[in-house]
Amino acid sequence: MLRVLTLSTLFPDASRPNFGVFVERQTLGLAAHPEVALRLVAPVGLPPWPLAALAHYRPLAALPGRELWKGLDTCRPRFTTIPGTGARFHVAALVRRLTPLLTAIRRDFPFDVIDAEFFFPDGPAAVALGRHFGVPVSIKARGADVHHWGTAPATAGQVVAAGQQAQGMLAVSQAMKADMVALGLPAERIRVHSTGVDLNRFAPRERDEAKAALGIAGPLVVSLGALIPRKGHDIVLRAVASLPGVSLLIAGEGPERAALEAEIVQAGVGDRVRLLGSVPHADLPALLAAADVMALASSSEGLANAWVEALACGTPIAITDAGGAGEVVTTPAAGRIVPRDAVAFAAAIADLLATPPPRDETRNAAARFTWEANTAALHDHLSELVAHFRVFHGMPRHSAA
Repeated sequence: MLRVLTLSTLFPDASRPNFGVFVERQTLGLAAHPEVALRLVAPVGLPPWPLAALAHYRPLAALPGRELWKGLDTCRPRFTTIPGTGARFHVAALVRRLTPLLTAIRRDFPFDVIDAEFFFPDGPAAVALGRHFGVPVSIKARGADVHHWGTAPATAGQVVAAGQQAQGMLAVSQAMKADMVALGLPAERIRVHSTGVDLNRFAPRERDEAKAALGIAGPLVVSLGALIPRKGHDIVLRAVASLPGVSLLIAGEGPERAALEAEIVQAGVGDRVRLLGSVPHADLPALLAAADVMALASSSEGLANAWVEALACGTPIAITDAGGAGEVVTTPAAGRIVPRDAVAFAAAIADLLATPPPRDETRNAAARFTWEANTAALHDHLSELVAHFRVFHGMPRHSAA
C-alpha cells in the first residue's frame, strides 16, 4: 500500500467550489486506487488580523479545520500571508504551520511520499517538509505556478531551488516541461502528466436544444476562465463583435468584469454577448456542448482543462499557441491555433462556423485524456519515487497498516 500525503493550496472548498476542481478530480482518482491510502492537506492562506476580518476573507476563515470532503480526510490549516511582500514569506509561513500538523498526522498515517499539487508555495514547502520527515517529494507544475511565481523576483529563487531538490516533478504538457527546464530544473526528473476529462459527462448533445436552454439561437462561441488579463476575454469579445449574428457567452469571474462590461456596451453587442459569472463545473458540459466554438485567448497556459473538456463535447477550439496547445490541437477537427489578436480569432471562429468539423472527429481529439490514465500514471510516478528513495537511503519497505 502506497501512503500519499497530498498537499495543495489549490483545492475546492465550500466557499470556492470551482477552485482547482481538476486537482480535486485527480486526487479523488488517486485516493480510489486500490493500492493507495491518501490524506489531503489543503492549506488556506489568510492575512493577519484585522485584514482577515474583511468580508472578502470571512468565508475562508469560516472553513472547518478538518472535514470529510467528498470522502477525503481533509485538513485545511490556515497559514499567514503578508500583503505587499510579493509572496516571499508564504513558504516559511506554510512550513511553520504544517510541521506540527504533519507530525500529528504521521503518528497514525506514516506517509511514504508528499505529493505537492501546485509549484508555489506548495513545492518549496513540500521539499522542506520532505527533508524533515525523511520522505521523497513530487511537485506538479500546472501553468501560472511556474510562469508567474517561477519568474517573479520575490519567489523565483524558491521555485527553482524546490525543483532542483525535489525527487520528482510532473508537468501538464511537454511545453510546460520545456519551460521548467529553461528555468534550470533537471529534465531527467520531470515527467509529463496529462490532465483528464470525464468522457461520460463531457459529451456531445443535441446542439440546438442545448442552445435553446441558454436562450441562444444561431452561432454560439463560449469562452471559459477567470476574468483576468491573462485569459484574453477582451480579445475574444472584440473578435465576436466583428462577426454579425454570432453570440458569445463568457463563463468566469474576476477583476476584469467591469472592463468587459464597459467594452460590451461600447461595442453595442449587449444583445449577443453575456457574462455568465462563475459557472458550477457540473454545468459546464451543457454549456460547452451548446457551443459551436470554444475560444480562449490566453497569454500563457500549461494545458487548459477547458480545451480538453470542449473537445470531449465535440466542440472545436480556437486558442493561442500557449503552453501545450500544439499537443491538443493536432488535427483540423480539433480547431485552430492562432495569433493573440482579435482579427486572427475572428478569422478562426468564422472558419470553424463556416465548415464545422465532424463532432466525432473533434471528440476523438480528447480521447486520450482520461482520468483513468491520469491515475495510473500518477500512481506509477509516486511508487517509483518511493522505491528509488528507499534504495538510495537503505530503508526497508514497511507493510500497510
